[in-house]
Amino acid sequence: MTIKVAINGYGNLGRAVERAVNAAKDMEAVAVFTRRKPETLETAGTPVYPLDQMADFEGKVDVCICCGGSATDLRTQGPAAVAYFNTVDSFDTHADIPAYFADMDAAAKNAGHSALISTGWDPGLFSIARTLTGAVLPDGYTQTFWGRGVSQGHSDAIRRIEGVEDAIQYTVPSQEAMRAVESGENPQLSTADKHSRLCYVVAAPDADKERIAREIKQMPKYFADYETTVNFISADELAREHSGMPHGGEVIRVGHTREGIKHLARFQLQLDSNPDFTGSMVTASARALVRLHEHGHQGAATVLDIPPAWYSPLSPEQLRSQLL
Repeated sequence: MTIKVAINGYGNLGRAVERAVNAAKDMEAVAVFTRRKPETLETAGTPVYPLDQMADFEGKVDVCICCGGSATDLRTQGPAAVAYFNTVDSFDTHADIPAYFADMDAAAKNAGHSALISTGWDPGLFSIARTLTGAVLPDGYTQTFWGRGVSQGHSDAIRRIEGVEDAIQYTVPSQEAMRAVESGENPQLSTADKHSRLCYVVAAPDADKERIAREIKQMPKYFADYETTVNFISADELAREHSGMPHGGEVIRVGHTREGIKHLARFQLQLDSNPDFTGSMVTASARALVRLHEHGHQGAATVLDIPPAWYSPLSPEQLRSQLL
């Protein structure tokens, strides 16, 4: 079976998804949906259609991967797309995941479809690591660190501010906090203790930079809880010094199985390109979602609800012989 995939949105993530789908032997990219003029997009061969033609593909697409940003796009993009297709997205505003899950669950059940939300690496692979290490070492604690790297969601949130022409945001982990976690001290760390945020912003010529900086630093769920530094730079400097999109991080679980016996479990990622890796993860998740739906599932689901084998193109026999 060839899984027919639609791509909803064609920014950095959408292009990464197209590459990952084209590289998968069991998948075919059949459509890119865009709110821009289709003739302005140059894809790697996938036909482009305006969003208002999405309904024309109902029944012709196995899964639609929604590639919008979490700050504004996915809250409307997700429910709209799941009315026509099974969907996968990378919604990554952790505090809003329960509410988004409820919205997607209701919309998917109403349409008889399945929606796999919040895939990627965090939430996503890190969610699985936190769950498994916590189950294996129940007497312990977990801390997650991100960066140093570019957050697509936070960068996108800055770019939505009036007067901002372009921006990039780096999440910077605290090495001191990381060492305290590894030592077994079980430190009580706030979000500000663990990370800081470093922003580089290209402002419009007549923009109020003080207002922009204030809006960034006061943005709830993104910057308000962190030590945030805002630097205004030129478009040339942004292109020259900040064109890459590296990221990564790690989940650390410290636990005891008996007195005096300490264990440390670590899951780490070092990514040259955040969107490339996220695109590969949501593409594997699309494969898993199709299998989930084939088993009768309707409604929303997360990576924690999916058997690991369903992400892989390998057969169960190959998985047992090669990877188990």
